[in-house]
Amino acid sequence: MKRYFVQHGEMDVHITEWGDKNSPTIFCLHGLGSTSFSFIEIAESLQDMYRFISIDAPGHGKTAPFQDPRSYEMPKLAFWIDQLVNILKIDRFYFLSHSWGSFVTMFYLLEYHERVIGTILIDGGYQTKRQMDQSLEEEIEYYEKDFEGYVFDTWSEYLEAEKEAYTRWSPLIEVAVKDLAFEKDNKIIWHVRGSTAKSIIQAMHKHETEDIYENLPSNIILLSAGLPYKNGSYYEETTEFFKERTNSVVKIIDNTTHMLHWDSPQTVIEGIKNNWG
Repeated sequence: MKRYFVQHGEMDVHITEWGDKNSPTIFCLHGLGSTSFSFIEIAESLQDMYRFISIDAPGHGKTAPFQDPRSYEMPKLAFWIDQLVNILKIDRFYFLSHSWGSFVTMFYLLEYHERVIGTILIDGGYQTKRQMDQSLEEEIEYYEKDFEGYVFDTWSEYLEAEKEAYTRWSPLIEVAVKDLAFEKDNKIIWHVRGSTAKSIIQAMHKHETEDIYENLPSNIILLSAGLPYKNGSYYEETTEFFKERTNSVVKIIDNTTHMLHWDSPQTVIEGIKNNWG
């Protein structure tokens, strides 16, 4: 594994890379609030077969946020990613994404699908905002409060809180979790600021994925978390709507939360092996 920066315009983008450059490339895009280490267990397991390129998206990890909030809008962000792919000299690749990253992935596929050999969405892209009960203002308020208020006095307190948030723990998850926070003014704070979250939520509401479902390629696999189904019909309805409109393969993974790839990394690993061989 190696970590480095590449210059993209005026921005230094932080990259985590596993595997050999001559192996097939899997480009990874994490969810809101995460970093390139989100896929660490999967990449560590498959680095002898694939080259993993995982980025800290703007405003996450060690990549600075966009100066203009409009840069987070889906078509613009998809174009930004395609430019980054060119900078990294990647011709064609597999796309692996989680949560918000999967929303962005779908807009990338809309315009640049010829570069993508296959796509696996990890519990993202199907939760259309239009069918949610929560308004834009309510969702922004939630994320701003959540990100700005996640503050601890010590690293040990932070890690204990994080351990309680997930269904399983491992040494590699701990590495990923440590990447989600930094120390400032003798406090441990979340690496993503509320302003970044606000820009991203606004962008997701402005450009609805359901409006492009029927124009997407058919080689998409969605791994959908099973446990949210217990919270009501929203997830069932949006998953079925996604499946019908995109003709994608949808697999509901029992006993997994939204952090499906941390709950069951083997499911994602097997999905990659079986479908991307």
